[in-house]
Parts: sequence; structure tokens; C-alpha cells
Amino acid sequence: MPKVGMQPIRRSQLIAATLEAVDQVGMADASIAYIARLAGVSNGIISHYFKDKNGLLEATMRHLMQALRDAVAERRLALGDDAPSAHLRAMIDGNFDDSQVSGPAMKTWLAFWASSMHHPALRRLQRVNDHRLYSNLCGQFHRALPQDQARLAARGLASLIDGLWLRGALSGEAFDTGQARRIAYDYLDLQLSKTP
Repeated sequence: MPKVGMQPIRRSQLIAATLEAVDQVGMADASIAYIARLAGVSNGIISHYFKDKNGLLEATMRHLMQALRDAVAERRLALGDDAPSAHLRAMIDGNFDDSQVSGPAMKTWLAFWASSMHHPALRRLQRVNDHRLYSNLCGQFHRALPQDQARLAARGLASLIDGLWLRGALSGEAFDTGQARRIAYDYLDLQLSKTP
């Protein structure tokens, strides 16, 4: 019988091992046995908590998505300024937080995006993540711009954030978050300069 209180510890341990495995060998070669070995547990523990590899990937992505939400929320809560531009900058910064641009996180996001095209549960998670970014950006842009302009600006900034992140992930070099933020800020400033 498992010890009381072990489930959250085991789940966190297995998610950390998944991030490490994907970083070391990629998703295709990150077998249940490999992940279990990194976590120091039996293969059966993974099946017990996550059912299969897709369940483990889904849980790992939920972990990364929560880290993203937390990174954005912390920055927004710290704002003394209620201006939409400050909140939009906080959203940009949260998307380029260390929790999202570390090697293991980036490789896992890439594996998730590829897998989400073939697995309905992962596809749903991707849609939720996409919608959340767009909706939050749109809400802040709408405080400064008419609705149609706000929607277009939000779609553009969401695409720019994803594109900068993707180019950084595929560059093979350390992610230059400062440069990514500057490019996104420039786009933001350009859009907000269109205020009627």
C-alpha cells in the first residue's frame, strides 16, 4: 500500500524525470523504462500514476503550463501600474521566463506540440494554452484599442511570442530572452501607438 501523501511527491518526481529524459534523449527515445530509471522507480509506478507515456507527457505539459501561468501572474501582481502596456509587458516577460526557456522545458514544449497533432488530449491542452494567451492579450489590448484592432494586435503578439520562442528553441544556442523581449516590446509599442 502506498504511503499517505506520496502521490504528489511521486508525480513531481516523475514529471522532473520526464523533463530530464526529453532533454537528454528526446521524446521518441524517452521510454517509460528510461524515465522510471531516471526517477529511481519501477515502470509500474508510471502506469499507476499516469497510465501511459501520453498521460505522463500530458501531466508534464500541465506542469509547464502552470509554471507559465505562475510566471505571468507573479509579474502582473507585482505591477504598481495598471496600464495595459505594463500588463502586456508582464505577459511577454512571463512567456520568456526561465521556467519556459530552459533546455528541458523547450525540448518538452517542442515534443508536446508535435505530439498534440496526433493525440486528442494533448491537442485539447494546446488549444487551451493558445486560447489563454490570445484571450489575455486581447483583454489588455482592448483596454487601449477598439475591439477589432485589439483582436488583430493580440493575434499578432501571440504569433510573435510563439515565433520568437520557436526560433530560439531551434537555434541550437542559448536563448536570448533579452532580444526576444525587445522585439516583442517594439511590436507592442507599435500597436499601442495606433490608439484612436
